[in-house]
Amino acid sequence: MTSINITRRGLVSGLSVGVGVTGLAASGKIINSARAQSARKTFVLIGGAFFGAWTWRRVTDRLEQQGHKTYPLTLTGLGDRSHLMSKDINLDTHIADIVNVVEWEDLKDICLVAHSYAGYPASGALERIGDRVSSIVWVDALKPADGQKFADDLPNKLPEGVISIPSPKSSPLPDPKDAAWMVSKMTPQPLGPWLQPIKLTGAREKVAKKTYIRLPKFPFASLDKALEECKADKSWTTIVNTTSLHAAMVMDPEWLTGVLVQAA
Repeated sequence: MTSINITRRGLVSGLSVGVGVTGLAASGKIINSARAQSARKTFVLIGGAFFGAWTWRRVTDRLEQQGHKTYPLTLTGLGDRSHLMSKDINLDTHIADIVNVVEWEDLKDICLVAHSYAGYPASGALERIGDRVSSIVWVDALKPADGQKFADDLPNKLPEGVISIPSPKSSPLPDPKDAAWMVSKMTPQPLGPWLQPIKLTGAREKVAKKTYIRLPKFPFASLDKALEECKADKSWTTIVNTTSLHAAMVMDPEWLTGVLVQAA
C-alpha cells in the first residue's frame, strides 16, 4: 500500500523544482510525463449525490486533450436526466446506469472513477463488469460492505413519504462564480437508492489497481473509515489532499486529472 499526503505548499514546492502534477500526486517521484500520457486509457466517471456528468467537464476536457476516452455519467433522476425522477428509482437503477454504458459501448480496460455517494452504485456495478475494469479511483467516495445502505452512513434520519432529497442551496467553493454555477446545476437526489442495501461478493477488491483519495476538508466519518481501511490494505494506494474540497473535480481539476492519469 502506498500512502501520499498532498498539501498546497507541497504542491507549489514540487512544481517550483519541475515536478509535474501527475508525478507529484501519484508517487512523489519525478516521472516522464510523455511516457505517462502515451498509454491511452478509458475513463468512466460517476458523480456523487446531486451531481451529474456536468461536474466532470473540467477533468474530462483535460483527459481528452491528452488523448484519453471519457464517459462521464449522469445517474437516473439527476442532472440532465432529472426529468426521469421517479419513486421507482433505486440502487439497482443506478447500478444499471453504469453497467449499461459499459456494455453497450463495449468498453474494456476501464478506469472506473466514483465520487462520494457513487461509491455505492460503482461497487455494485463491479459485480457485473469487473472483468472490464483494470483500475478504480474512489474520490472521497463511500466504500460499502455487503448489505449496507447509504442511509446507514448518514448522521440524521431521512424524511419519509418523499421521493427525493432537495439539492443544496449553497456551495463551499471559494470562487463565487464556481459556487453559483454548482448551485445552478445541482438537482434533487432520488431517495430510493439511499434506502436499498447493496449486494456485494468482493468484486471491488479483485480489481488489480485501486486508489483512494480523501479530501478531509469535507468531514464525514464514513469516508475517514474508508480511508483507514484502504491504508490497512496493501492493494490500495491512498492519497490525502488537505487543501481541496469535496468537489475536487471543480476546484482542482488539473491536480485531479494528473492523479487519474497516473492511477489508471
